[in-house]
Amino acid sequence: MKKLLIASIATLLSVAVNADVCIKNGETIAFMGDSITQQGNTSSSGYVNLVMKGLEIAGVKAKKIPAGVSGNKSNNMLDRLDRAVIARKPQWMTFSCGVNDVWHGEKGIPLDQYKVNVTKIFDKCAAAGIKVIVLTATMITENPEHPNNKKLAAYNEWLREEAKKRNLRIADLNADMQSMLAEIRKTDKSRGNKLTKDGVHMAYKGNCMMAWGILKAMGVEDSMKDAIFAEFNKIPGAYEVFIKVSADEHAKLIQEAKAANKSFKEYAREKLLK
Repeated sequence: MKKLLIASIATLLSVAVNADVCIKNGETIAFMGDSITQQGNTSSSGYVNLVMKGLEIAGVKAKKIPAGVSGNKSNNMLDRLDRAVIARKPQWMTFSCGVNDVWHGEKGIPLDQYKVNVTKIFDKCAAAGIKVIVLTATMITENPEHPNNKKLAAYNEWLREEAKKRNLRIADLNADMQSMLAEIRKTDKSRGNKLTKDGVHMAYKGNCMMAWGILKAMGVEDSMKDAIFAEFNKIPGAYEVFIKVSADEHAKLIQEAKAANKSFKEYAREKLLK
C-alpha cells in the first residue's frame, strides 16, 4: 500500500512538473530518418526508445511509428512520406535528415534540392495536421573541422531558419553534439570516438544526447533529467562486453547454462555481474 501511494505521488508530481510537454497521452509520434533513426529504434538503448522511455517517466504514454531507413536522403524520405507516416495518421513526427545528403558526396543531395525536398515534406505534414519536431543533422565524424561537417553546417542553418519561420519545435542536436564533445575533450585526451560507434552512428552516450535534446524540445523540464537518465542507465544493451575464455571454460559455461535452463548469453551475463 505504501509503495503504491509513493508511486502515485511520484506520478502526480511528474505530471505537474511536465504540464507543458507537447506530447499528450495516447498520441502517436513518427520518427522519420535514416540509419541513425533506424538503429535508434532497433536497439533497446537507441534514441527512439529512450525518447519513449523519457516520456513515460514524464507521465506521458505515447505510441511510436518507426520510420528510419538506412541510407535515406531527403528525396527518399519525401518519396515514402505518404505511406510511412501520413497514412498512419500520427499527431507528431520527428524529422532527422541531412547526414546522407552530405555524406554521400556526388550521390548526395545538393543544398538547393534539399531545401525543395524538405519544404515539400513540411508542407505535406502541415496539410495532414502532423506537427513536426525538427532535428538538426548530427555530425559526420566527430571532428568539427572535417569538410563534411563544414558542408553540413549550411543544411542545418537552413533547418534552423525554416523551423523558426514555421514556428516548429527544434532539437539542435548538432550543436548539442559539438558542445558535448568539446566538454568531454577537456578531460579525455584519448583517441577514438566518444559519442558514436563509427563517427556517425550513435553509441549509448550519443543516443542519450539525442534523446535528451528531443525530450527538451518536447517540453520535458530540466529538473527531470537526473531521474530520466537513471532509468536510461538501467536499460540492457547499452554496452557490449567481450571477454576471452578457453574452450574448457566455454564448454563449462554452456553446461551450467543448460542446467540452469537459461540461454548462454543470459547465464554468462548473470555470472559476469555476480
